[in-house]
Amino acid sequence: VELEHISIERDGRIAIVRFDRGDGINALSHRLMRNIGAAARSLDEDTELSAIVLTGRPEVFSMGFDLKDPESEEMREAGLATWRRAAQAGPRMCRAWEELEPVTIAAVEGWCIGGGVVLATACDHRVLGQKGTMYVPEIERGMNMSWGSLPRFAALMGPSRTKRFVIMAQKLRGEMARDWGLVDEVTADGQTLAKALEMAQVIAAMPPV
Repeated sequence: VELEHISIERDGRIAIVRFDRGDGINALSHRLMRNIGAAARSLDEDTELSAIVLTGRPEVFSMGFDLKDPESEEMREAGLATWRRAAQAGPRMCRAWEELEPVTIAAVEGWCIGGGVVLATACDHRVLGQKGTMYVPEIERGMNMSWGSLPRFAALMGPSRTKRFVIMAQKLRGEMARDWGLVDEVTADGQTLAKALEMAQVIAAMPPV
């Protein structure tokens, strides 16, 4: 499957999915979200896979939803029904990753903001670089936090820490993100993919059934 800004590599029972929009910040445009979701769906029927690693750019996972995406304005002008459907691009992307049968691991370097955090928490596990930072500024900026994120956050961190993370827009960096339960492992910067692959190899060594 060829998808713009997406690369998929296979190594036995492990797949690596990289998304890189080429803008330096990996902002989640409507097209990129559709393609990230399509990448997950393209792997869902693969009976040989045991684990999938999802990663962004080497220096940044994603700075979140692209507020300047021209497609957003086009959809608003097309009418409410079209805009309502377009607004589901983020939730559908996250559900596609959450519903994958193979175990999924997000390898997160640098900033992981807003929708990027929701995408990472749609995966089964997360590996974060030492200086990597998880941050959801939506409420701080007068926006709602959606995409089915709150139940995922609360399941990982509990309700109190979720409120601090979301309502108080507290930035979680490196070890703090692990201490709070938002990520599983913290590595030296630049080593998250290697660690995620190490975890994937353990999973892939398990009996397929």
